[in-house]
Amino acid sequence: MTWKQICIMGIAGSLLSSIACIIYWKFYQEVFLVDYSGIIGFSNIISACLVGCLLMSVSYKVVIQWLGIRSIGWLNLLFGIISFASIIGVMGFNLPLDTQSPELFPGMVIPMHFFPILSLLTIFPFFTIHSNFQSK
Repeated sequence: MTWKQICIMGIAGSLLSSIACIIYWKFYQEVFLVDYSGIIGFSNIISACLVGCLLMSVSYKVVIQWLGIRSIGWLNLLFGIISFASIIGVMGFNLPLDTQSPELFPGMVIPMHFFPILSLLTIFPFFTIHSNFQSK
């Protein structure tokens, strides 16, 4: 995979995960009648998805180059572990005292931690298939 493909994959993954997060964010707030936009906003969601997907896509390039394509399964496992570990920060997050229904906040943001990895794992095969056909 070329660096151009890696960047496109990271941007496409962040676009998919940002859309999923924003839809979930809006849906969750409408269903439970809460407003956490002062805590987590539109720009926070997009920037977190962009950074996460770009880091993961660059990791694919580095791992494939150094360890080979067979190590992708271990890298995916590592991404899953990191995604699960990232929810620990949510559990210890101190919300402002005037926040309504603070017990519902983790239910909104914890699933969002898995959207970047899910979107990247969804589109990754399209990029590897494309690069395999180009190399032959």
